[in-house]
Amino acid sequence: MVRLLLRALVFLLSAALGLWVASLVLPELTVTPTGFVTAVVVFAVAQSLLTPVLTKIVARGAPAFLGGIGLVSTFGALWLASLLPGGITIRGWQTWILAALVVWLLTTVASLLLPLVFLRGDSKPGRAGGGTMPRGGAGG
Repeated sequence: MVRLLLRALVFLLSAALGLWVASLVLPELTVTPTGFVTAVVVFAVAQSLLTPVLTKIVARGAPAFLGGIGLVSTFGALWLASLLPGGITIRGWQTWILAALVVWLLTTVASLLLPLVFLRGDSKPGRAGGGTMPRGGAGG
């Protein structure tokens, strides 16, 4: 259970970081302070649902395109998050493309680095797989 909560926290924080930085570097992407949390949650949930679905579809028909799944799911998640009023607004096709690239890059890097921050010092001597996310509960 703890492992699942840590993964969710890392995913939400990486989405928040990606959207926040994209709003700073792309003038045509705006996120309102009141809609930021909603935009982050919608984006994170949408991306977590889109990625496995798109991966399964593409793996069957065009496995050469699997590398682009992250960008496509980021674009789709941004689109879904932008549908809610008062959250995220993206104007111009160039901004849509740049937003997908910036958010994808930042969420990818943050998803790799944030677990290191949260799990610093978690490694136990003699434990197989030390340094990974801790297991919750007695049975796993």
